[in-house]
Amino acid sequence: MKIAIDTSAYSAMGRGDKSVLSVIETATTLGICAVVLGELYTGFRSGSHEPVNRGLLKRFLDKPSVKVLPVTGETALHYAEIDAYLRRKGRPIPRNDIWIAASAMEHGMQLLTKDSHFAEIPLLVSRP
Repeated sequence: MKIAIDTSAYSAMGRGDKSVLSVIETATTLGICAVVLGELYTGFRSGSHEPVNRGLLKRFLDKPSVKVLPVTGETALHYAEIDAYLRRKGRPIPRNDIWIAASAMEHGMQLLTKDSHFAEIPLLVSRP
């Protein structure tokens, strides 16, 4: 199973959230969008444990099953589809989350998230 993780899932994983860890354990590939990395690095810089957090993230990214998902032209097309759909529906979600969803869709991955607003996006399977 190919799983993309968002910022909330990465944070939950670090806290030992069993629902997140059980999904991660079943994944053959874990994707993490460059946008998620930006959110994480911002959080690290805002906190008092930046070196420790960066080290933990580096260890995670160095795992053979983990792949950083770049933002591409195709990601932008998925972004536009999702954004237009949500605007018509009157159910906007944070912009970064649209990029994260678009990246997961581009790479054919299920999205692992703790944020319920991703359920607004059709064809995006989010867990748990």
